[in-house]
Amino acid sequence: MSKINQPSNQIKLTNVSIVRLKKGGKRFEVACYKNKVQEWRNGVETNLDDVLQISNVFVNVSKGEVAKANDLKKSFGTTSVPDVVAEILKKGEVQVGEKEREHDLSALRKEIATLVAEKCVDPATQRPHPVGMIDKAMNEAGFSVKQGKTAKSQVSECIRLLQSNSTLPIQRARMRVRVAISSSPSEELRKKVLDGAEQVEKDEMVEENWEVVMLIDPGQFKVINELLQKEAKGRGRIETMTFAATATS
Repeated sequence: MSKINQPSNQIKLTNVSIVRLKKGGKRFEVACYKNKVQEWRNGVETNLDDVLQISNVFVNVSKGEVAKANDLKKSFGTTSVPDVVAEILKKGEVQVGEKEREHDLSALRKEIATLVAEKCVDPATQRPHPVGMIDKAMNEAGFSVKQGKTAKSQVSECIRLLQSNSTLPIQRARMRVRVAISSSPSEELRKKVLDGAEQVEKDEMVEENWEVVMLIDPGQFKVINELLQKEAKGRGRIETMTFAATATS
């Protein structure tokens, strides 16, 4: 069997991220360490030597084709490699391989399903669904993971689709809170607080102090807290007791 000889000067790049920028009608690329590009863009990493696998500008990293100085001058107005690299890192697009893209999407999807399982329950049992069941329902509902967004930012849309487009019975887990207001709160203020409840478990006046324990949608916590700050004027507080259901592993 004949042996294929690799060029002796070819460098095998591992754990590489390629950043590509098209400028002046030409393509320019730099080879970076995976995850370092975002750190550099965020200002966490400032040393280019720790970002780049090879301190050079390419027209094609995978083929090892280095950009010509004349092309750098025409497109960037300089032949300074550090200056060109900095612009490519700032304005270029990170290239993601198909396998890496699939892995990242799979991990993001699992994170979303896990967050949904932590925040939601079966309305009949008030117990959380297993993550695997959530994932199957996501497929049924036609939920598409958006790679450019965090898992947390996609949870609300996912829950909405599960409720409308899947057969999985699901609702957000309720938060149990205690609201206390001193000095005889007005009937109007009490009504506004109770309007945020899905279920009232305790509602009593002790002398001039009002206390209520109730189950609310987690999104109502901020609403009630802002209401107390505005209308109770330092006489009211809200505190979390428990969630009505807690996800288990």
